[in-house]
Parts: sequence; C-alpha cells; structure tokens
Amino acid sequence: MRDDGDSVDARLAARLAELRTERGWSLEELAERTGLSRSTLSRTERAETSPTASHLNRLCAVYGRTMSRLLSEVEAEPALLVRAAEQPVWEDRPAGFVRRSVSPPHAGLRGELVEGRLAAGADIAYDRPPVPGLEQHVWVLDGALEITARDVAHHLASGDCLRMRVWGPTRFRCAGPGDVRYALAVVLP
Repeated sequence: MRDDGDSVDARLAARLAELRTERGWSLEELAERTGLSRSTLSRTERAETSPTASHLNRLCAVYGRTMSRLLSEVEAEPALLVRAAEQPVWEDRPAGFVRRSVSPPHAGLRGELVEGRLAAGADIAYDRPPVPGLEQHVWVLDGALEITARDVAHHLASGDCLRMRVWGPTRFRCAGPGDVRYALAVVLP
C-alpha cells in the first residue's frame, strides 16, 4: 500500500495479526486455512513483506472480509467525501496491479467503488471470493480486460460492463497491447 512512509503497510500487518489472534489461530492453522506458507504469513504480519493481491484475497476469504473492507479497517477514519489525492492506493507491483479505493467501505453501507489498473500482460487469479456471493460490476474505462468467472471468459472493451456474483475462482487478465483501467463496484450480499 502507498501512504506517508509505509505506515499503512505496518497497520495492515498489525490488523492481520490481530484478526488471527482474535480467532485463536496459530500461524500453522492460518496456513492450512489459506494455503499460504507459515513463513509468508509470519513475514506479512511483521510487515517484512507486503502481501500480493492473491495472498491478500486468500486472507480476506478466511476472515470473511472484502479487500476494501480490510483496507478500510487500517485507515485512520472513514470520510463521507474522499478527495482524489486522499484515496488509498495499494499496489502489487510484481503483478502489474494498482488498486485505488475511490469510495471506501463504510459501516452501514454494503457498496464500495474501486478503480483497478492492470499493466499489459498482467494476469491476476483469485482462488475464491473474499465473501461468497459477492456482487461485482466491472466497467472498463480504458483498454481491454478479460475476466474469467465460473469457467467462462468474458472479453470486455472500453465502455463494457460485466455484472456478476462471485462464488468461485476468478481471473482478471490484461492481454494488451496497452494497460487497462476499470471501475469495480462491489456490493456485499
């Protein structure tokens, strides 16, 4: 995540450790539930490494949270108006993925708005939704995006919108030749 220094990464690490402790799980038990190695989880909770989008998705799934909800829990205080310069940005640089929380989750509201950017050639696979039955609306703003859900590939061009409920694995792929920018509306079931 990007913030003044790496304070958001440190807060995220602390929140992940807190969630595990609240459930009384050992690192070994969390590793079994997520399929991630114990050492990866340990390094993530100590803020020695920032989780990839895929790893963070697995953690969100076992904690029953959307990625945005988890990220909002480490922000200072949610605001009604979020200026562009204040919108939290999280990057998975090796994967070519940038995620801007345009309208972060808020207590009492089920929806949120995210801007996603994938570099040409980027391919992000999620093995499960963070919350089963999560409603998503993906609107391509610039470029082209391939989304695979329920073993069906959907090819979206600029202006296209895909609506879906997410129950299983999904894949977001930018075949290029340029980057893709899209809006993602997320609604909790």
